[in-house]
Amino acid sequence: MYSQIDSNKQKSVLLLILAAVLVIALGYVFDRAYGGDGYSGIFLGIMISLITTSVSYFQGDKIALMTSGAKPLEKNDNPYVYRMVENLCITAGTPVPRIYIMEDSAINAFATGRKPELASIAITRGAIEKLENEELEGVIAHELSHIKNYDIRFMMLVAVLVGAVSIMANIFLRGGMFRRRSSDREGSDGMAIFAIVGIVLAILSPIIAQLIKLAVSRKREYLADASGSLLTRYPEGLARALEKIAAENTPMKNASPATSHMYISNPFSGKALAGLFSTHPPIEDRIKKLREMA
Repeated sequence: MYSQIDSNKQKSVLLLILAAVLVIALGYVFDRAYGGDGYSGIFLGIMISLITTSVSYFQGDKIALMTSGAKPLEKNDNPYVYRMVENLCITAGTPVPRIYIMEDSAINAFATGRKPELASIAITRGAIEKLENEELEGVIAHELSHIKNYDIRFMMLVAVLVGAVSIMANIFLRGGMFRRRSSDREGSDGMAIFAIVGIVLAILSPIIAQLIKLAVSRKREYLADASGSLLTRYPEGLARALEKIAAENTPMKNASPATSHMYISNPFSGKALAGLFSTHPPIEDRIKKLREMA
């Protein structure tokens, strides 16, 4: 389990660096394509990233909870779930997050928040009613691991970088708002080359960025599976919960594509083409790895 955790952390950091390099490279190429020196494009990319990051950093958890329809769960509402979260937090050495419930029959859950002290965990009604004690414990431990490992902040940064790439590509393709109009530059062979490269990157970069997001998200899911199993010392509990999720294959009613990577399982799993570009690794593979840890 420790080997799985270390490997996923290293690979995820490398993928995040790759996404950041892609944003800077796009800014440079796009600006050169419009006759600039490249530096103003880099500045634009950094500014777009900073603005979107600020909004997501301070308001991202509220947006995720609101779009999912999650409602606060007090201790008196469900002492069983509340105590389970408390006990796991004591074991993990983390603050108890705010607990929310989603009135949905599907088995699912997610964690959000920029740091453990401000984190929240949301669990569906279906997960509480359909999972056995050890299975629900495995699901909650998985989400608490996302909090402890700062996955929720990490994935927010990745999602923001992906969004920045898409915004920059859209600006380049739609329009010339930063186009230099000097006649001597318009005829430049160098500018023509950068224009061709820019068009190719504008088309391909959002796809590349999305693939980076998917790769990072999948690595973090494997990491949370390993960390959660380390927390409960019982990988079989989460493995059985994932088996029930796979057998049920029920999509959630209020899930948003923008937050789908936050859930323990793809919230659109029951819909057509849900597996295409999924933010989650195959459940069968996760179950296999969990049982190899036992």
